[in-house]
Amino acid sequence: MAKVEKRSNLHIWGDVIFALFLREVKDKSKDKLGVAWEVVSPVVFVFMLSFLRGRMDGGETHGIETFWFMVYGIVLVKFFLGIVGKVSNGIKKNKPLYAFRQVQPISSIIAIAAFELIITLLVVLVIGVAAYYMGFKIAIDNPIQVILNIARVWLLATSLATLFALAGCYVPEIHRIRELAMRPMFFISGIFFSLQDFPREVWPYLNWNPLLHAVELTRYAAYAPYGHEGVSYLYLDMSILVLTFAALTLYQVSWKQAISR
Repeated sequence: MAKVEKRSNLHIWGDVIFALFLREVKDKSKDKLGVAWEVVSPVVFVFMLSFLRGRMDGGETHGIETFWFMVYGIVLVKFFLGIVGKVSNGIKKNKPLYAFRQVQPISSIIAIAAFELIITLLVVLVIGVAAYYMGFKIAIDNPIQVILNIARVWLLATSLATLFALAGCYVPEIHRIRELAMRPMFFISGIFFSLQDFPREVWPYLNWNPLLHAVELTRYAAYAPYGHEGVSYLYLDMSILVLTFAALTLYQVSWKQAISR
């Protein structure tokens, strides 16, 4: 008689997330470049913008090499926008799978966000290797804090995207509002500038954005003399806490109604 293996709910949930993750990888592999393009495209983008900015300021920005100044900004902001854009559509994208009792929207949210995290880590790895062979100096004062800041951005983006995904199930037009609202983020989150480039009177109009705090604090963690005036971990962490609490609460209350619409 065959032995029936009884799995825990946590084990089943992990298998579902992994299956959805593989499905995401398969979706990205439909063309010839596939997942490789997800890595190559940001890397080329980083080097192009870094080269242009370096020609403008002589290769150094507030004491930090312009190349790395741009890398931290571009990678984090593209990481944030990538998660918000793709996870926001994750619930509707996998809606046919919710007919299976084991598959819930939170699983697709985590799978897509995890895929974006791995892609970003690969991008960082490729940039690091390329920078080494191109002769750029690689030095990170506080690597643990840099890693924690990447995790902070991941949680911030995933929480915000979950709110958009749930809202989109009730009001489809919310995705147009999201796209409109996210476009300025590329320009107001510190990719091309630092708060130090502006008078202090202007700071309150810029540092309401928690992503700007994450970018500036990551530059500070990588290069301590850069400084962290005008930004704080307290504001960043409180923003993440509020968004995560709101996302989890609204998900728990409304996910069943959301997928039935």
